[in-house]
Amino acid sequence: MVLLEFAMSPFDKGESLSENVAKIIKFIDESGITYKLTPMGTILEGNWDDVIDVVSGCFRIMEKDCNRISLNLKMDYRKGEESRLESKIKKVESLIGKKLRK
Repeated sequence: MVLLEFAMSPFDKGESLSENVAKIIKFIDESGITYKLTPMGTILEGNWDDVIDVVSGCFRIMEKDCNRISLNLKMDYRKGEESRLESKIKKVESLIGKKLRK
């Protein structure tokens, strides 16, 4: 199972990026892949091919309107099918002994 966090942004669209972010989040949501939107990026969870296909699709959407695109990506792979998107946080909370702020 892959957890992949990425942030993609155009360099040529000014200071506010919410319209561009909305386009790719709509695509991610419609893809059916498990994801979590954060203020600084998006976390995807699934198998390698599905996750990379979604990132590639996001790039294709953005490349239509943008002359220059920045992409930051980090990935964690662990064998198995167990979801870790929430369980990693719950594990840390159990070790601390309380729920963390979100």
